Amino acid sequence: MDTPVIELSGVKKSFGPVEVLKGIDFKAYAGRVTALVGDNGAGKSTLIKGLSGVQPYDEGVVKFNGEEVHLHTARQSSGIGIEVVYQDLALCENLDIVQNMFLGREEMSQLTLNEADMELQATKALQSLSVRTVKSVRQKVSSLSGGQRQTVAIARTVLREAKMVILDEPTAALGVAQTEQVLNLVRRLADAGLAVIIISHNLSDVFKVCDDISVLYLGRMVANLKTSETNHADVISYITGIKTQDGIK
Repeated sequence: MDTPVIELSGVKKSFGPVEVLKGIDFKAYAGRVTALVGDNGAGKSTLIKGLSGVQPYDEGVVKFNGEEVHLHTARQSSGIGIEVVYQDLALCENLDIVQNMFLGREEMSQLTLNEADMELQATKALQSLSVRTVKSVRQKVSSLSGGQRQTVAIARTVLREAKMVILDEPTAALGVAQTEQVLNLVRRLADAGLAVIIISHNLSDVFKVCDDISVLYLGRMVANLKTSETNHADVISYITGIKTQDGIK
């Protein structure tokens, strides 16, 4: 708990004359779920794309488990243990669960795919997260519900031995029961020792599952809060720019 899995200091990112991130400080810890919230245009996506290596930051220091790192590609980020589950999930509907979980990282046995080993690993990954809603790992993704698809995308990060998982709006467009399943899954990821970051507009979900809340407002980190020490009204005040941790604006 003393050393954050990820620590950003003075991170900046601009696109031409537009400064999107203006000296961000941010931390996320193993075994905790951290919400990253803010209105549209606050800089959430840009912050996450920097962590994923897709759009490297212009300035600032990034530390991973206390060591400074330079993330210039998605391969670099994934290589040290950062995995992102985007809102579109990046699943192929015509493939089954096993094929999706190993897409681009297939296991080979001599010159053929090692189907048995991949199936076993996929099953173990789902079992490690106590997933019981999937009948068979050989089901086509096209036959799965929204909640089940989210489950597959999250379980794929376990196979990749992630140390930090970033979830982009994981409960968007899900029903009540499916949302509950996904939030339980998120909690189990943290309980397994991973650092979890959730981007969400749904404050009810945030207060159900998150330990910490970080609020972005127009490219600045205006608040880092413990969920147990704040409330909906406070967080909304930070999101709308009425309030900062330095005082009322």
